[in-house]
Amino acid sequence: MSEADVVIVGGGSAGCALAGRLSEDPKVRVLLLEAGPKDTDPWIHLPVGYFRNILSPLSWGFETEPDAGMNGRSIVWPRGKVLGGSSSINGLIYIRGQAEDYDHWRQLGNAGWSFTDVLPYFRRAEHQERGESELHGTGGPLGVSDLRLKHPLCEAFLEAAAQAGYPRIDDFNGPSQEGASYYQLTTRNGVRSSAASAYLGPAKRRPNLRVETDALATRVLIENGRAVGVAYLKHGLPYEARARREVVLSGGAINSPQLLQLSGIGPATLSKEHGIAVVRDLPGVGENLQDHYQTRVIWRCTQRITHNEIRHSLWQQAKVGAEWLFRRSGAATIGAGEAGLFCRSAPEVATADLQFHFMPVSFERSADGNSIVIHDWPGFNNTINQSRPESRGWIRLKSGDPRLHPLIQPNYLSADYDRRAIVEGVRIARRITGMPALRPFAAAEYGPGAGVDSDDEILDYARAKGGTIYHPVGTCKMGPATDRGAVVDPELRVHGVSGLRVVDASVMPTLVSGNTNAAAIMIGEKAAGLVRATLA
Repeated sequence: MSEADVVIVGGGSAGCALAGRLSEDPKVRVLLLEAGPKDTDPWIHLPVGYFRNILSPLSWGFETEPDAGMNGRSIVWPRGKVLGGSSSINGLIYIRGQAEDYDHWRQLGNAGWSFTDVLPYFRRAEHQERGESELHGTGGPLGVSDLRLKHPLCEAFLEAAAQAGYPRIDDFNGPSQEGASYYQLTTRNGVRSSAASAYLGPAKRRPNLRVETDALATRVLIENGRAVGVAYLKHGLPYEARARREVVLSGGAINSPQLLQLSGIGPATLSKEHGIAVVRDLPGVGENLQDHYQTRVIWRCTQRITHNEIRHSLWQQAKVGAEWLFRRSGAATIGAGEAGLFCRSAPEVATADLQFHFMPVSFERSADGNSIVIHDWPGFNNTINQSRPESRGWIRLKSGDPRLHPLIQPNYLSADYDRRAIVEGVRIARRITGMPALRPFAAAEYGPGAGVDSDDEILDYARAKGGTIYHPVGTCKMGPATDRGAVVDPELRVHGVSGLRVVDASVMPTLVSGNTNAAAIMIGEKAAGLVRATLA
């Protein structure tokens, strides 16, 4: 049995940030448990390696239940099962979301979570390549950089977006998110800046921080209504870690609610169904699941200038590899979106509610959903997702066995607003491609195809071909005690259980307008201050 002041379960985006920051105080002993291995796979640190790792053994490989919103399909949900969590396998895009997202959290009763409140933590985390400003920080652990490759198709997309009426802006994390721009990535000198490399790298020699990998948490230990530790499996053997002060769950939007439910904290009927003693009846645990649902519009390209040609040429792959090895530049430094757009799906929408990821590459999932197949012809694609979905799903135990994945039901496109927005997104993508700047590059529309034109036909395509863009949140919702669906309070303490917090994307009451990694790291940064205040 091991012991620490704070035991953190989950070495992902928020967990690494929290562990790194807490261990800066030599008087605080921190134990970080991670179910996956160390982040030694070299593909993790190569930015374009996300293409390989997102559907690899470094992912949990969760699978959803059949979902009516996807024509009854089940799909794979990748989440990082490695030190660094999803920040080690994601598409590297650095997006905070709109200020209004966080102001809305505050309006829901979460004091201390407005954009003004959280901005200092975003700035503290960041080492912005462009330098310090009112909205950006330097000197932080997390590298944030501009693209090292500006592809001619991306330039054409940005010009075409302007021709379609969407202005070009300089910074998606600037004063306004609305418009078209290049994405920034969580890289430093052409290398992935994961939460593990950013926060645990500088901390690895601290004697007060212990990181244990291949450690699967099985339940939170509760005594007299207080969390006192965690039971876990390592190489099939049972262990316990005792927490003198606090237990913190940072497993993410799937693992954290599952672990709470395994520990008897959640809907009482669910606990009883699986023979688990009820510790605290919290009906919101596992509910309020939100994710960005994506669909792609794919075009064949008139010129052999896309990334598809690299994938199918050993010579070009060698050239790209050498460029990265010797210059830390080139096609190996890209992320899961090079240029992008945030815009409104309708004039009456208050702020941008559609996000586009434009890439000079085209691909599809394999028939089994477990790999990505890049087309053997030149192509490019535009991925569309609705930034603020109204559809809500859930996560529930399948079994009392912690080694089995939980049931995941996203309920995609169950809200009328989400259906209308995704259809309009496809129409906007087509309109931009039809502009003079980009039209010469578009040979033909591969998907959904020129014959798919009515709203119903476009929606059917989105249901048949769309899926997750890897942003699940909300299953341990933050809110005041008066909110029956809330799981944690604004200080991230689990309602009704002492000494227990949840610190990860699952606490978001609503999904942010964009990729979620930056916000998850911010939550870890802010939580470090909240936990530290109780340890003083």
